[in-house]
Amino acid sequence: MASIVQASLAALLLLPMAAAMHSDCIFKKEQAMCLEKIQRANDLMGLNDSSPGCPGMWDNITCWKPAHVGEVVLVNCPELFRIFNPDQDMRVVSRNCTEDGWSEPFPHYFDACGFDEYESETGDQDYYYLSVKALYTVGYSTSLVTLTTAMVILCRFRKLHCTRNFIHMNLFVSFMLRAISVFIKDWILYAEQDSNHCFVSTLECKAVMVFFHYCVVSNYFWLFIEGLYLFTLLVETFFPERRYFYWYIIIGWGTPTVCVSVWTVLRLYFDDTGCWDMNDNTVLWWVIKGPVVGSIMVNFVLFIGIIVILVQKLQSPDMGGNESSIYLRLARSTLLLIPLFGIHYTVFAFSPENVSKRERLVFELGLGSFQGFVVAVLYCFLNGEVQAEIKRKWRSWKVNRYFTMDFKHRHPSLASSGVNGGTQLSILSKSSSQIRMSGLPADNLAT
Repeated sequence: MASIVQASLAALLLLPMAAAMHSDCIFKKEQAMCLEKIQRANDLMGLNDSSPGCPGMWDNITCWKPAHVGEVVLVNCPELFRIFNPDQDMRVVSRNCTEDGWSEPFPHYFDACGFDEYESETGDQDYYYLSVKALYTVGYSTSLVTLTTAMVILCRFRKLHCTRNFIHMNLFVSFMLRAISVFIKDWILYAEQDSNHCFVSTLECKAVMVFFHYCVVSNYFWLFIEGLYLFTLLVETFFPERRYFYWYIIIGWGTPTVCVSVWTVLRLYFDDTGCWDMNDNTVLWWVIKGPVVGSIMVNFVLFIGIIVILVQKLQSPDMGGNESSIYLRLARSTLLLIPLFGIHYTVFAFSPENVSKRERLVFELGLGSFQGFVVAVLYCFLNGEVQAEIKRKWRSWKVNRYFTMDFKHRHPSLASSGVNGGTQLSILSKSSSQIRMSGLPADNLAT
């Protein structure tokens, strides 16, 4: 299970699978290649099951070609050990072909390839990867619930409908789609606890991966849109928000469509292997990763620019306050902008995929899965406008409920006839205004 999780985590981090491809699929791939080599060797040497010597075999670790009696066959350590133990001094393993068959490997895999170290390391990694998967599952579930609630609030109250909140809503939708795509991908690709998915090549699983990559790229681009909108708002004096909003829609949803479509076509023609969850071709992978890294870096530049503008505004005489209050407001503004801009992604944006892999998993998946939750809390539930509108609706509901209950209690005959408290309240309001108007002097009405 944990080796399957490795592939899932690598896809979530937008890593090429060459460095993160899990062990089950590596062994399956090498076994298939081994059987093909053995078959070609048998055809070339004219061997069959009754031929003398040692037949070719796959010993569940590496491949041994057919050999004659007395021949010594040398093989290198499997590629898997080089991936997980790059610093290990790999040696050559040999077997002798005797009249009784193959001898035991010498030196043993434990000594030549660090096989015991690999087993102990993978045991720790299994627990670690399962922990990370549990963490991001909780994170994405929490984010999905809070984002859905935030979307209902922003859509329900018309007074909250403005360009700024429309952009927030699109960002919320991108976070929701990202969480949903992660759950769909894990369900479709890694539902079974075996390595059959290594060779799955159905239209269904490829479509799931295309949808997953689209949701991830869209999420990055809407983070970029948030930064671009706020920077433009601070820089430009006259800002036609509604006209710009259509361009934001095109950039936020259209650019990922183009990038993922190009990647899909290239993958279909040049690397149509497996379920497209493994990206051995780094050049093709940069069709998706390039725009994502570019948006992260541009957002970082916008973030620095906004911080500089905030410093200038906070230090102006009009703002008032002492130096400590200025720095406190600046720190609060900076902390609020970090999750909205996705600044934490810049930490590992240009680092090699095989460097600090564990820290990267925790940072980008563990913390990244809760990013939607943090954004929903900061920009919806803790938003002053949202809280004021909810309080206003709550007070209005309580007043209407009070008059409804009071009217039913005082006038049960009218209440039973279908006149509700809201109607009675409007009748009372109209009657009182008519009484006030009839009591006004004629000269006041003339004026």
